[in-house]
Amino acid sequence: QVQLVESGGGLVQPGGSLRLSCAASGSWFSIDDMTWYRQAPGKERELVASITSEGSTNYADSVKGRFTISRDNAKNTVYLQMDRLKPEDTAVYYCNVAGLSSYYPYRTYWGQGTQVTVSS
Repeated sequence: QVQLVESGGGLVQPGGSLRLSCAASGSWFSIDDMTWYRQAPGKERELVASITSEGSTNYADSVKGRFTISRDNAKNTVYLQMDRLKPEDTAVYYCNVAGLSSYYPYRTYWGQGTQVTVSS
């Protein structure tokens, strides 16, 4: 079965750093875009950063220059390095992966979410 397992969230002070990980377990033929979203209380889910299988990246304006997305294709894992964190970065962060597994037709998958709280 396919499963996205996220880790790395937590409580950090403003200006601090966190690194999120999302590992796509199971059997895959191909994984295309890997994306991080976030959802703050009372707000809609928004795209934070995405990376293609070739390594091309895209960032929300609010995180450009502070967050870095990367991936390890051998491990089917995507990372989000978050630096200079601000209180407004507080949210539940979700991993999204688009790909073809051994079990289902091509589709996207969501992780369970990991809480990031930026507070002094």
